[in-house]
Formats: sequence, structure tokens, C-alpha cells
Amino acid sequence: MANQLSGDALQLRSIIKQDGTLELSLATTPIPQPKEDEVLVRVEASPINPSDLGLLFGAADPKTMRASGSANRPIVTASVPDKLMRGMAARVDKSMPVGNEGAGIVVAAGADASAQALMGRTIGMIGGAMYSQYRCVPAKQVLVLPDGTTPAEGASCFVNPMTALAMVETMRLEGHSALVHTAAASNLGQMLQKVCLEDDVPLVNIVRKPEQVELLRGMGASHVCNSSEPTFMKDLTDALVATGATLAFDAIGGGKLAGQILTCMEAAASATGAAYSPYGSMTHKQVYIYGGLDRSPIVLTRSFGMAWGVRGWLLFPFLQRIGPEATKKLQDRVAAEIKTTFASSYTREVSLAEALTLEAISVYGKQATGEKYLINPNKGLGR
Repeated sequence: MANQLSGDALQLRSIIKQDGTLELSLATTPIPQPKEDEVLVRVEASPINPSDLGLLFGAADPKTMRASGSANRPIVTASVPDKLMRGMAARVDKSMPVGNEGAGIVVAAGADASAQALMGRTIGMIGGAMYSQYRCVPAKQVLVLPDGTTPAEGASCFVNPMTALAMVETMRLEGHSALVHTAAASNLGQMLQKVCLEDDVPLVNIVRKPEQVELLRGMGASHVCNSSEPTFMKDLTDALVATGATLAFDAIGGGKLAGQILTCMEAAASATGAAYSPYGSMTHKQVYIYGGLDRSPIVLTRSFGMAWGVRGWLLFPFLQRIGPEATKKLQDRVAAEIKTTFASSYTREVSLAEALTLEAISVYGKQATGEKYLINPNKGLGR
């Protein structure tokens, strides 16, 4: 027999209007009713990931943000520059729910046995609209968290853990033997470092602050290069010689870093005995761009031969590539290690309303290492 819960709930929405105004607000929506094979989850934790900020803010200029409304029903507005509105055309005048992933308690379920079996369980989920008090999802798509795991501990059980594992799997599938990772002191970067230590995969970490170097070294990292140091290019080349890494995942996206990595990979190939050729070494060097912390153009100064590539990389197309069986194995590993390898830490837990204060936005909007926010959509709402 199906279980149901009636009433209304809050959901965070983002809309870009025809006149170029971004508006963030809390909408009242009916609590969704689970279909036969679905569960209804009371969402108690959902992280604010960099991938969420693109939908949340669009191309709005953060300097133009203004707050209005009330403490319980805040409204934030900002302006999208005219020159960037073309890129927003597909979402103009569409009120869009936000939040890629989250965790919570199953409070109602459809009649199917697979759904009923999840009643009362703490689960992780992905699929958008997680900055909501309640979310319906197919029972077969949830990640059942181990007993004793809180929603906060399981909130980031998909995007970062699966990305870290998928990076290592990409390396193996494409015939590489070591990795380079930028913005490496992030939550994701720390997870990748742990995975590489467990799986005996050589990893070169690139960061930009001394304290980030110390953080990763304290976790056991052998190779950490600070891009702010004058010796960065030499340090990176030395690390690439030591590891043989020819595959990089770049979260920065813009500027010179991708080109610098390729240049150092070519220098490392030459230093390890590659035969001279006017076309450079025959070793293929690959940089995958998977983030956009720097929105400026990618600058490549051609000094790395002809055997190279720079292209985009996303988690979900990769999971489609490897298929459901291989994906399930990765998810099972995440669930088993959710409190160790894939543990996440947060600067602050906020309610839906608190997430729409200018103070909070000024912190999590920077996407700075060590300043990750967690939204609890039911915080202070008594449900």
C-alpha cells in the first residue's frame, strides 16, 4: 500500500527574466506524491557545489545583487549583462529549481516493494531540485546509506565522490598511468588524493596557496605544486618526470594553466628519453576541463608538440559510457566509504532562507576552498 504526505512545502527557485533580471526566491509548492516505484524524501542536507552555482546565478553580475522580501521569504535580485543574455536564452522566464544532490529520510513510498523497503531509511540522491523540503525520486536511483549515517554525512555522496572515482577510471580506460589535478585542495581534490593513495595511483596536485600545500602533504600527498611560486614550472616538470602523468583534470578552466601543464608534460617526456622530432614527442598529453573557476579564455602557448588534446569532461556522460553495472560498483564503494575516503566537511549549515542572504552568498559564491555550505531545507521549519 502506498504512503502519502499532504500539504505544501518550500523550494528554492531561480529565474532570469526577459529584461535581464535574475531573481532568487522561495516558492510554495505542493508536496509531491510518490508514484508506484518512487519514494518521497524529506531533504535534510544538500551541498552547494560549484556545479549548482551556474544554475543558481546564471550569468548575473554578483556586484549587482540586492536583497528584498522578508527574513522568512527573502528575494535576491541581480542583473545579467546584455552581452551575456544570449547564452541565457534557453532559461529566460523559466522558474527553475536548484540543487543537484542531497540526502534525507524516506517518509512516504509508492506501492512497489522496492519503494516500500526504503521507508524510514536515510538515502542519498541526485537529480536536481534538491533545495526543496521534499523530493520524489525513483527507488532504484537512490543510494541507501549505511546505518548510523546522517543526512549531512551523506549529502555529497554523488557529485564529488563519483567524479573522483570516474577520473581514476578514465585514466585506466584511456591507457594513462598517473594523474594531474588542479584546484586540488578542494573537497573533491581531497577525495581524489585519498582514492589515489588507496589505489596506488600516482597523483600530481596543483594548488595556489602554501596552506593548501600543507593540507595535502598532511594527507600523504607526494607531489603538490604551488602555481603561485616562481619555481612552479620546474616543480611541475619534476613531478611529472617522477610520476609519468600524461592526463590532467582541470577545474580552473580559463587562463594559462592548461597550457602550462601540457608544456611541462612535453618537457617531462623529453627529460625521460623521448627521441627528438620537430613535431614533439609522440606521447599523447591530455587535459580535460571539468570546471570553470576562471571564466576567461583558455590560453595555449604552443610549446608541447602535436600529440596533445584539450577538451571538456563531465561526469554523467562518462557514467553512460561505462554503463549501469560499472556505475553501480562505484556507487557501492562510495556508500561503503562515506565516512572515510568520501567524507565531506562544511563551513556552515544554512536553511533555505539563510542561503538567500547576501552574507551567505558572498561566501559560498566565491567557490573558495574550505568555504563549502550545506543547505538543510527543513531547518527551522518544524516538519
